[in-house]
Amino acid sequence: MKEIREMTAAELAGRIKKGEVRAEEAAAAYLEQMRVLEPELNSFITVDEAGAYAQAGRMQERLDQGEDPGPLAGVPIAVKDNLCTKGLRTTCASRILDDFTPFYEAAAVEKLRAAGAVILGKTNMDEFAMGSTSETSAFGPVKNPWNTAHVPGGSSGGSCAAVAAAEAPCALGSDTGGSIRQPSSYCGVVGLKPTYGTVSRWGLVAYASSLDQIGPIARNTEDCALLLDVIAGGDRRDSTCLDRKDLGFSSFLKQDARGLKIGIVEDYFDEGLDPEVAAAVGRAAKVWSSQGAIVERVKLDLVGYAIPSYYTIACAEASSNLARFDGVKYGYRAGAEAGLHAMYRRTRSEGFGAEVKRRIILGSFVLSSGYYEAYYEKALRVKARIVRAFDEALSRFDLLLGPVAPTTAPVLGESGEDPLQMYLGDIYTVSVNLAGLPAISLPCGLDSKGLPIGVQLIGARFAEGKLLQAAAAYEAACGGFPLSPLAAGKAAGAERKTERKMEAETEKGGRTV
Repeated sequence: MKEIREMTAAELAGRIKKGEVRAEEAAAAYLEQMRVLEPELNSFITVDEAGAYAQAGRMQERLDQGEDPGPLAGVPIAVKDNLCTKGLRTTCASRILDDFTPFYEAAAVEKLRAAGAVILGKTNMDEFAMGSTSETSAFGPVKNPWNTAHVPGGSSGGSCAAVAAAEAPCALGSDTGGSIRQPSSYCGVVGLKPTYGTVSRWGLVAYASSLDQIGPIARNTEDCALLLDVIAGGDRRDSTCLDRKDLGFSSFLKQDARGLKIGIVEDYFDEGLDPEVAAAVGRAAKVWSSQGAIVERVKLDLVGYAIPSYYTIACAEASSNLARFDGVKYGYRAGAEAGLHAMYRRTRSEGFGAEVKRRIILGSFVLSSGYYEAYYEKALRVKARIVRAFDEALSRFDLLLGPVAPTTAPVLGESGEDPLQMYLGDIYTVSVNLAGLPAISLPCGLDSKGLPIGVQLIGARFAEGKLLQAAAAYEAACGGFPLSPLAAGKAAGAERKTERKMEAETEKGGRTV
């Protein structure tokens, strides 16, 4: 039998239900991996070891009594630290929420627990999800398990690194402008951003309310579909959450890619895209073509507008959403000796990091009198144009294909030197959030430095099924993507094993280096 950490979430759930693995054993396997790797990776802010064992014990008791706790029975899962967890610290990787312990649970976490999942802890992230590298955390940067000198991406970098390092079989993240897909690409895992409103945002600490969406992160498409089946669905506590009737996403995994019409977005292959990334994405397109999909080129003419529109809208909403953190109701409070207004100022100055302050200031500026029409209203008009461009393209194609990010994972410390360059790293992902569409990131190869490359598929609203269908077909053709070297062991032999696997896939026409 495989080692527990080598199993997919679906496989582990099945073995736990059959009695071949006990829920406590599963929890112990991942907690032990954390003890070994966390000093180097820093993927987690809070590890709930006692809570995980208690949850696993309760799951096992129910199983021993003949009950079925749900599709995730006993499966350990990591949760991004901007999702509220009852009785478990939720910090958003910020000093201002360092000691905040919610008395309620996010809707997505409630659904995980109801499905039998065991929550291992809360993953590290960019502060308040503002960043693309997971370096803006008040608890220190997350490292990439493929090479710890590099970033894992962000803002869901902790969740993606944890899955890639086999510290958890799957995780939840949130995606405001690519925060699930980009770190999934950098870490060699699968990340799905659902259609806006598919998963309830109740209990998600808001960054930009019109763009935020919770989604699954896993090592393969099957586990992503399994998690989405669990967390999707209506919620009366979130007025933007849709009561969709077209759920049951796992059923799409049985279909192949024949007949799917996929458009390669030409705009994404202009200057600025790393040649190795472009080549890997091109080879992935050929895999779908060889499976019977119709692959053609398409132009969107929107890439140059996406970044300024996104950051104007996102920062405007962030400045409003983060106004609640004032030191009065909860969270960090600076001394109030100089009066109330001085306490507000000191609390926010000391509690927020530099990137959060930068975005609050930018958002306040574009919403201010005299600039609202010039910037915010114009950004909304551009957003409407982006929506129309996607709608037109997706009326002719089932899916759109392109890279996730212009490069593979940057070196730690590089992005902080030039915030504008960091923002440009989101150029292929932010427009999906502006349009409220679903998209998935799949690993499709390694670059010459041994870092993962991701390919992105974008669907029309409510087309998660087609995304999963195409992704599963690609995995069936290419085989599973290997675990990171850190997960498999740091020895040179483990790294060579990964290289041999990639070489074999190259020879059979699958993922290539």
